Amino acid sequence: MRSRLAEIDATRYAKTRNALTGAVTQLSPYFRHGILTEQDLLAYLNQATDADQATRLIQQLTWRSYFHQVHAAQPEHIWQDAEPYKTGWQAHDYDPTLPDDIAQGQTGIRLIDQLIRSLLKQGYLHNRGRLYLAAYVVHWRRVAWQAGARWFLQHLLDGDIASNNYSWQWVASTFSNKPYIFNLENARTFAGDALDCEHASNACFEATYDQLQAKLFPYQARGTKP
Repeated sequence: MRSRLAEIDATRYAKTRNALTGAVTQLSPYFRHGILTEQDLLAYLNQATDADQATRLIQQLTWRSYFHQVHAAQPEHIWQDAEPYKTGWQAHDYDPTLPDDIAQGQTGIRLIDQLIRSLLKQGYLHNRGRLYLAAYVVHWRRVAWQAGARWFLQHLLDGDIASNNYSWQWVASTFSNKPYIFNLENARTFAGDALDCEHASNACFEATYDQLQAKLFPYQARGTKP
């Protein structure tokens, strides 16, 4: 494990972590299965890395800790909406079942299917890739976040229920003040060579954020459907 920790480049992590090809640690499966603890990583960073360089990495650990504390305080709520959706849609407007084409990576949308294949074959996705998939499932397909969260937990090697479920709720807007969405410009910026962003099938993401907001959440400003 010591050699695995020695591979961490905190400086590169801080500079590239948002990119799908960035220098992320991929230590989350070790945390999930108890091989490594947050305290182990913090102790190593304190010893081997300048504090300023490690700030971004420590912030990510803090988010993980926060989700765990929320879950520990109210474990019975882990599958419940923490708050109402901020999308203009009601909870009953979301399909409780994940469609088969999503589950099998056959949506016909190139970048989405590439992400799903990575999930199914590798059991791992960069965090931004998870956000893209979750946003597509919840907002483009209007599927309940619970269905997506269960799907991730079935396949992720680092499938931690607290981090997973509250991250899905953050995207859905039931644990945040607005829904998370992305457009093709964002994917082009952060995907690098990891995704084929130029394929014609990605056209549903080729829009400004204002255009996507109007399309996906037509009742958002009013708060209720007519």
